[in-house]
Amino acid sequence: MVTNTVFFCSIFLIWAAFLEPGLLAADDVGVVRREGFEIIIGGGYSPPPEYEEECPPPPPPPCPPPPSPPPPPPPPPPPPPPPPPPTDPNARLKIAVAAIRKFAPKITHDPQNIKKTWVGNNPCNWTGFVCDTVPDKNLKAVAGVDFNGYDLGGEEDFILDGFLNGLPDITIFHANSNNFKGGVPKIDRNKLRYLYELDLSNNKLSGEFPNEVLAAKQLTFLDLRFNSFSGHVPQQIFTLDVDVIFINNNQFHQPLPKNLGDTPALYLTFANNDFTGEIPSSVGRAKNLLEVLFLNNQLSGCLPYEIGNLKDSTVFDVGKNQLTGPIPHSFGCLDKMELLNLAENQFYGPVPETLCELPNLSNLSLSHNYFTQVGPKCRKLIFEKKMNVKMNCILGLPDQKSEQQCSWFFSTSRKCPDPKSLLKVPCGRYPSNRPTASKPSAMRTYDTLFPNRP
Repeated sequence: MVTNTVFFCSIFLIWAAFLEPGLLAADDVGVVRREGFEIIIGGGYSPPPEYEEECPPPPPPPCPPPPSPPPPPPPPPPPPPPPPPPTDPNARLKIAVAAIRKFAPKITHDPQNIKKTWVGNNPCNWTGFVCDTVPDKNLKAVAGVDFNGYDLGGEEDFILDGFLNGLPDITIFHANSNNFKGGVPKIDRNKLRYLYELDLSNNKLSGEFPNEVLAAKQLTFLDLRFNSFSGHVPQQIFTLDVDVIFINNNQFHQPLPKNLGDTPALYLTFANNDFTGEIPSSVGRAKNLLEVLFLNNQLSGCLPYEIGNLKDSTVFDVGKNQLTGPIPHSFGCLDKMELLNLAENQFYGPVPETLCELPNLSNLSLSHNYFTQVGPKCRKLIFEKKMNVKMNCILGLPDQKSEQQCSWFFSTSRKCPDPKSLLKVPCGRYPSNRPTASKPSAMRTYDTLFPNRP
C-alpha cells in the first residue's frame, strides 16, 4: 500500500512538472533544463552549470585628432620706404663756409686782403682755399687750406681752435709764416679723416709739444719749426707713419728719445734746439732716413757705429755740438752720402781714408775739431775743396789750431765707452768694392733752416 502511494505521488509530481509553465522549457539554444527531474529522481539539488558570458565587442578605435587649421596668410609686405631726400650738392661746402665765416672776424691783420675774396657761397673761389671731391661722398668740399706767407694776425684769441676741426674734409693745412698763437688745436681723427699734411711753421705757437698731432693717424708731413714749443718730444712721434718731421728752431730741452730709430721718416730736422746727451744707437734702424739735421744742440758723447747702417742717407749733420771721439770706420759704408758735417765739435784722431773714398761725397766738413791726421785720399778732397779741415791739429796743413790749444785738449784722457765698436764695418767690404757715383739728390732739409717757405 505504501509502495503504491509513493509511486502514485511520483507520477503526480512528474505530471505536475509538465503542467508547470517554464518548468521544462527549453533555453535559448534548445536545451531542456533538467532541474526538476534531478530534484524528483535524485532526491538532491545540483547547481546549474555556469556559462561564460559572451566577450563585449572591442571598443571603437580612437578618433583621429582634428586637422590643424591652415596657417594664417602672411602679413602683407611693408610699404617701401620713402625715397631719400635729394642730396644737396653743396652740403659739404656749406659746412666749410660756416667754419670760415666764424673764423674770419678773428683776422684783424690782413696785409694782402685775402678776406675780400671771401664773398658769396662758393669757397672754391676764395683765396687760401682749395676744393676737391670727397671720395666716399662724391660731393665737392674744401680739401685744402693754404695760408702760407699771408702774415695773417689778430688779437689774443687768434688761435686755430675750432677752425681746423670745422673743416672735416681737408687733406692739407698749410699756415706757414703767420701770427697764430696758442697751441696746436685738438685734432678729432673721426672728423679729420684725410688730413695728411700739417704745416704750422713760423708762427707764434707755444707750450709743450702738441700731443694733439698724435691723433692724426693719416699724417705724413709735420712741420712745427720756428715756433716756441718747449719741453719734451714724446716717443710716440717716432711711431707715426710720417715722411717728414721738422721741429727745428724751437726750445725743446731733453735727451733724444731712445726710439728715434723707429721712425719711418725720410727727413728729420732737430736743429737749433737744446737736445742733450748721446745720439741713440737706434738711429741705425731708421732704414728710410735720407736726411737728418742735429746741428746746433747740446749733444755729447761718441758717435754710434750704427750710423753706418744708414745706407740710403745723403745728408748727416751734427755740427755745433759737444760730440767727441774718433770717426767710426762704419762711416765708410755711407755710399750715398753727399753732405757730412761734423764741424765744431771735439772729434779727434786720424780721419779714416775709407770716409774720403765715398763715391758721392761732395761736402765733408770737419773744421774746428782736433783731428790729427789725413791720408792721401783725404788730401785729394782737400785739394778739390770738397773737404774742410781748418782749425784742427793736423801737422803740415794751414789754418790749424795752435800747438798750445792742441796740447791742452790732449792733456786730458778721452775714451769712448766701446772703442772696439769704432772699428766695425757693417757693410763688410773692402773699399775697392764700392759702387759708382750716382746723380746728386735735391737736398730738402737745409731749406727748413729758413723760416719762410715758398
